[in-house]
Amino acid sequence: MSLLQGERAELADPDPSPPARPTRVPLKSALLLGAVLALAAASLCIGAGEVGAAGVLDYLGGSDSARLHLVVGELRLPRTATALLVGAALGVAGCLLQAVTRNPLAETGLLGVNAGASLGVVAGIAFLGVETGFGHLVWAFAGAVLASGLVLLIASSSGGSSPLRLVLAGAALGATFGGLTSLIVVNSAQAYDGFRQWVLGSLAGIEGFGELGTLAPVLAIGFVVALCVVRPLSALALGDDLARGLGHRPGVVRVVVALSVTLLTASAVALVGPISFLGLLAGFVARALAGPRLFLQIVLAGLIGAGVLTGADVLARVVSKPYEAPVAVIVALIGAPVLIGIVRSQRLGALGMTEPEGQSAGARKAAPSDRHVVIRRGPLSLLVAWRPALVTLLLSAFLVAAVVLAAYAGQSDLDVPRTFRAIFGMGDHFDVLLVQKFRLGRIVAALTAGAALGLAGCLTQTLARNRLATPELLGVNDGATAAVLVSVAVSGSFGAWWAGPVGALVAVLVVTLVAGGLGRHGYRVLVVGLAMSALASAVTQVVLARRSLSSASSLYTWASGSLNGRSYDVAWPVLIGLAVLVPAALMVARHLDVLRFDDSTASSLGVSPTRVRLICMVLAVALAGLAVGICGPVGFVALASPVIASRLAGPLKVPVLGSVLVGATLILLADTLGRTVIDGVEVPVGVVTTVLGGPFLLWVLLGRSSAARI
Repeated sequence: MSLLQGERAELADPDPSPPARPTRVPLKSALLLGAVLALAAASLCIGAGEVGAAGVLDYLGGSDSARLHLVVGELRLPRTATALLVGAALGVAGCLLQAVTRNPLAETGLLGVNAGASLGVVAGIAFLGVETGFGHLVWAFAGAVLASGLVLLIASSSGGSSPLRLVLAGAALGATFGGLTSLIVVNSAQAYDGFRQWVLGSLAGIEGFGELGTLAPVLAIGFVVALCVVRPLSALALGDDLARGLGHRPGVVRVVVALSVTLLTASAVALVGPISFLGLLAGFVARALAGPRLFLQIVLAGLIGAGVLTGADVLARVVSKPYEAPVAVIVALIGAPVLIGIVRSQRLGALGMTEPEGQSAGARKAAPSDRHVVIRRGPLSLLVAWRPALVTLLLSAFLVAAVVLAAYAGQSDLDVPRTFRAIFGMGDHFDVLLVQKFRLGRIVAALTAGAALGLAGCLTQTLARNRLATPELLGVNDGATAAVLVSVAVSGSFGAWWAGPVGALVAVLVVTLVAGGLGRHGYRVLVVGLAMSALASAVTQVVLARRSLSSASSLYTWASGSLNGRSYDVAWPVLIGLAVLVPAALMVARHLDVLRFDDSTASSLGVSPTRVRLICMVLAVALAGLAVGICGPVGFVALASPVIASRLAGPLKVPVLGSVLVGATLILLADTLGRTVIDGVEVPVGVVTTVLGGPFLLWVLLGRSSAARI
């Protein structure tokens, strides 16, 4: 199961009856066009007012009624046109991005466009007091263009604009921009109040053709570039060498595609906010309908995007009258089941979603053998690899130093000797109270959450044979976060640590059942996990948007990943869980070592891949859910901990203990930095890890040998 491994370039039509294709595809296109026109008509006829189809026809027939001019001409007509154009733009952008990356899971957020637009809007609100829709549009477009430009620059400067590097650069920069957005929002109630409504995505503020007219030329350029790049992009699907032989320049083609995607997505986000998931869905369905013909894929993707967004906007007006539902939530509710249905269908092979073969760790270069030490005690003996053992000792010492630093750092005038004495209950009474009552409880919570995330990441990466794999792949973080926030909305109080594991477990059960198991359906699990994450994230945004500003601000801080107010009460359940789950992980570590090879090799060595996967997945989900229950969805720790531990201890063993120690250290240091970096302001630990995690991802994965290690 590989997140970033592109689909195979198997563009041959799998349909055994080629003569039927030419008649079936135009029929599907005509039906799609008819559906889009019907939805556009419904959008013109349905609204909060009493103007129905007869009134719309009167207006189109030339009626001079001021009421009809206001309702139809100034509100519904511009709103419908915006929905059609924005939906088409997102659909075409998603289709292009999937084609250029040769990955059917690609979506427009990969180039950091959504994250850049969000940062632009928040910066405009917080620093310049921007309040108008036009101001949001300008800043969103500027942020989106800046983000995608930086992604292209980073990818090109690190060895060429390959699909892999574009995706990695976009993911890394998008994460960093997201962290900076959270940093501004958690410290500005005004910025958060504007942001939490804009981030849901809505067409309710569209009045007249002013804003659409401003960006219509940009959208037109994006569409024209998309059509002009069809031929070279089709050649690129045959491989870079063949494309060069046909007279095309792969690097230039990818940059031009990225330019088109940027123009289309930036304009769409600026007009209606970040509508995620739509580009992924439209490109996915268009390919299922059109097969390998890229021009037809682009046309169908535009129609599908326009139809889905227009239909979602119509539903948004009627499902919760007299209020409007967030259109992004409606898109997620429509798109997720459709995408799951497609990936469950028999046309899986046609979508390039078959499980890749030969993903064997044994294909890598043989690692140098590690030296071992035999420890004997009577009839018992233990074989210890000296390098992992030494690294474990050094990491333990570093963790102790981090604990002392966390207990010492703060607004008080404690020095290191007084901190040491206070930790052990000696010295001044005030010092003991400060350290043991307030700081140590938070330190214990940080250690347990970090250890759980580190171990969960280690298990997930080993199972997926992919250093990019984290529990988020199965919707664990978003499911756990949504469950905690829903429990807050129902009970009215915060602190239900059990809601995180329950939400994580429900998410994984749904993903596993819908995907048909975790066995050989790696891509199917990944797609269903993306759908589950989209649904859970939509639930989270709705809960935050419907609460008062003060309550929503505090919950958003936790949802960004925070240890503020966390102490022994929430740490004890996780400590108990770790006392059970860490030994269990160590017991299956030997099987995990074997599981890094292919399934046939593991079976020949007496290991049942299915059983080991199931056990490890249950362990990873439980650990990640407990961690979210403590500190919210902290990003990059589950990704970075196994990578760092493996580089320190060597590649021969699965770094179970090392990942636990690194995860605990990372969370503790990030929390300490967040408490002390800005005087009088506490930066949530999740914001710190996200801001620093983007550059870390670039450093690890865009190095010289990254392609060989992923």
